[in-house]
Amino acid sequence: MLRNQKDAEDAAQGVFVRMYYSLPRYQGQGFKTWMTRLAVNHAIDMKRKAGKQKEAAIEVETTANDNVEEEMIVKERRELVCKHLEDVPSNYRDVIEQYYLREKSYQEIAREQKVTVKTVETKLYRARAWLKKHWKEEDFR
Repeated sequence: MLRNQKDAEDAAQGVFVRMYYSLPRYQGQGFKTWMTRLAVNHAIDMKRKAGKQKEAAIEVETTANDNVEEEMIVKERRELVCKHLEDVPSNYRDVIEQYYLREKSYQEIAREQKVTVKTVETKLYRARAWLKKHWKEEDFR
């Protein structure tokens, strides 16, 4: 039933352990049938467990591969964006780098540049407009 000698040997040992613990519930109605039923049920349990472990292993491997692939894509895009940022006017570039690349808040940027938060908002708004006008999606593929 298990199609693998090693698994069959493990199952046989497991069945004997189950039989030992199940003896108090044995009611004396066909020992061979009772033992066979225990063996079949144990083999089915082992196959289910092996199937779940395979699925879990495949899922972990797939997730790990996806994460590595995602990280590479993000890294490549980040490098491409940094390269294209050189074309952006310096007053916009500073705000874009601070907000998007260094992930700073409006307040932090305003404090560092010694301007108001509203000025930072305005610069970011204008920077986004500049990017929409001058950057094309094809440039980032």
